[in-house]
Amino acid sequence: MNSADTTPGPAARHTLALGDPLVLRPCRLADRLLARAFGASLDQQLAAGCSPESTRLLAARARHIVSLAHRTSLARSWNHVLRVASRGPSVRTPAAPLNVRAILAAEPAIRELRERLAAPLPVTAQGVAAATVLLTNATSPVYGRPSPDDLAVLLDAAITELDPTQPLMGSVSRGAGRSLD
Repeated sequence: MNSADTTPGPAARHTLALGDPLVLRPCRLADRLLARAFGASLDQQLAAGCSPESTRLLAARARHIVSLAHRTSLARSWNHVLRVASRGPSVRTPAAPLNVRAILAAEPAIRELRERLAAPLPVTAQGVAAATVLLTNATSPVYGRPSPDDLAVLLDAAITELDPTQPLMGSVSRGAGRSLD
């Protein structure tokens, strides 16, 4: 077998897999497609503290969501939520109603979250996933009726995980006790 048969091409993507021994595996197209298809579920797992290195799909999803392009888009989405909440009640739309009171009360935390997401520094997948789940899960305190969960507390947890001084490959149990659903 020659090396051309076993060596991935220059455009190949790789995923770090922890274990014994430490291995760098190619990230397959199927993994990336499935990670997008199951994005919401994978984001929930990452936000809850599951290690991105534990499965191929979590690794592929983590790799995608920590990209600066994805984080910048997420920051713009949070900015949009702030703008809509600041405008107050408007004509009925089919979108889930915003919890305007909670969003406006948490405005400083949302601004900090946006800054951390848009910063060109490496951050943990757990922090990005937590910010995503808050924004995309219809049961989060961002939407509808007031929730027993305090939006500011959940935002602060996401902001802490987005701190660039956080270890990028922390332990699996770090933050596993928090739930964002």
